[in-house]
Amino acid sequence: MPTKTWFITGASAGFGRILTEKLLQQGHNVVATARKPETLADLKSSYENQIITPALDVTNQSQIDSAVTEAIQTFGKIDVLVNNAGYGIVGTVEEVTDAEARQQFDVNVFGLLNVSRPILAHMRENQYGYVINISSIAGLTSSATFPIYCASKHAVEAISEGLAASVKPFGINVTLIEPGAFRTRFHNGQSLQFAETKIPDYADQMQGTINWLNDVDGKQPGDPAKACDAMIALAEEENPPLRLLCGQDAFTRAMKKLDEYRADFDRNAELSQSMIFND
Repeated sequence: MPTKTWFITGASAGFGRILTEKLLQQGHNVVATARKPETLADLKSSYENQIITPALDVTNQSQIDSAVTEAIQTFGKIDVLVNNAGYGIVGTVEEVTDAEARQQFDVNVFGLLNVSRPILAHMRENQYGYVINISSIAGLTSSATFPIYCASKHAVEAISEGLAASVKPFGINVTLIEPGAFRTRFHNGQSLQFAETKIPDYADQMQGTINWLNDVDGKQPGDPAKACDAMIALAEEENPPLRLLCGQDAFTRAMKKLDEYRADFDRNAELSQSMIFND
């Protein structure tokens, strides 16, 4: 396997950390970015010639540009971009404030775009590259207490689909990773924020979500190491898929969503197709 240079956001924990460790062990170069790069000091000490750890907040364009410049100066190229940084806001539509919703999109959507643009320009110049965008099964489905988070991941899905079509002629591929519940820090609250507004009418729904988060933490069916192995394998494919569902739960939910789409579309097929001018 030829050595590649990977640029990863949110590399301090979860998928980002595990992926970084695996890539270093396999001899690849990694630009492991994080808001707190000191969390990666152990890897930098062990693999000093293969890794750099720029401080990077995906909402800070100057930090992004600096990290991209350092990556190219150090390793000469960026072969694979992994947009992994993100978090989730928990709360019903009515409870999540405008500021909270905008912050969710600033990180999960605009942050992804901020990081992608300068790296896509580099890849387009080289006529080669691979972009992995970490979405979620939430990018295909939504729920009562995660609608704004789900909306941000829906946006990542749409952006990635359009991106894939636009950069294919330049030798750049794009894949969406759509995990279900994996044993990362997401479900234990470290990657979640709760809306500050609490509306009593939604208390039962929110309590149900809190109970689920507490029950599933540490028992999630998905193995993040296997998901990271899959990402590394996809980077070696000539024509990787646009989407990869990760986990049995994600696959089951996606198939249910397809059935729901079909049922709605079929139910109104005659009405949908009747809306034409009768010349």
